Amino acid sequence: MVFFISQSLFFIIPLLIVAIAGMFSEKSGTVNIALEGLMVIGAFCGTFFINKMQAIGFLEGAPQLLLIISMILAGIGGAIFSSLLGFLAINMRANQVIGGTALNLVGGALAIFLAKQFQPNNAVQISYDNSVFRLNSDFLADVFPNLNYIFFKQAYLTLYIGILILIVSTIVIYKTKFGSRLSACGEHPEAAQSVGINVYRYRWIGVLLSGFLGGLGGLVYALPISVSFEGTVAGYGFLALAVLIFGQWKPMRVFIAAIFFGMFKALSVTFFSFDWISDLIVQFPNVPFGTIFRILPYLATMLILALTSKRSKAPKASGIPFNFKAN
Repeated sequence: MVFFISQSLFFIIPLLIVAIAGMFSEKSGTVNIALEGLMVIGAFCGTFFINKMQAIGFLEGAPQLLLIISMILAGIGGAIFSSLLGFLAINMRANQVIGGTALNLVGGALAIFLAKQFQPNNAVQISYDNSVFRLNSDFLADVFPNLNYIFFKQAYLTLYIGILILIVSTIVIYKTKFGSRLSACGEHPEAAQSVGINVYRYRWIGVLLSGFLGGLGGLVYALPISVSFEGTVAGYGFLALAVLIFGQWKPMRVFIAAIFFGMFKALSVTFFSFDWISDLIVQFPNVPFGTIFRILPYLATMLILALTSKRSKAPKASGIPFNFKAN
């Protein structure tokens, strides 16, 4: 169980970060279907930088600093890529769903193209050593060994970055003037414009914030679960979108939804660690338990959304282009 919880955090935190990324965009009135593409671009930027820096031994004695720089670069990459969505959705007033879908396709193709251009032998795979980024601390080993294993021994700094993002985003959305204005732009943009709020500016800020966090979330997802990145996050951006909808565009509810879906995802890769499942595999060797558990997160997603979609209340103006010239 300790191993399962530890692995769950590797899936919960990126889900949380990327869902919050989508929240900022949609709170401002722009639907961000491009979360998958943002994650891919962010993961590419971050892992590529780590790959090159580890190859030359840069910051070898300070891996956490290298990780922080990589996360910043991943976020910047995501923000730059999201500016395409901003241009299409805000400036051109194009269909936001179609624009986001196009960016998802472009993101994966662009990551593969760039990897081939800059990797030896046109390799798509970007390899790195993720073990150096574990905290490997025995802070609570003598008192609470299980907690120490989960939160200090096997954990990454990304765990605490994710928690910090949750806290800060909650404060920003509910306790600041910026958050109130951002939400107003997604609920009643005409009314917001009439009282002097620049809807154009706030929607751009929402999209760029979404891009930064989406790119950051891509690296946070890719780093702990693998020692290489191959231009895909396996549909995790779409899962984060489901988390956002299930969480009703509210940070704390999004966190609860991320825990739910993240544990299902962790179960799909750690089911072998449970004795009762191992016994079932032995008793029923012809049953494809591996396949069943791998599709569980997505089945759960469809089931939950089917049951809760009627009660979902997205920002009223989300996805609706705002005609600046008419105001």
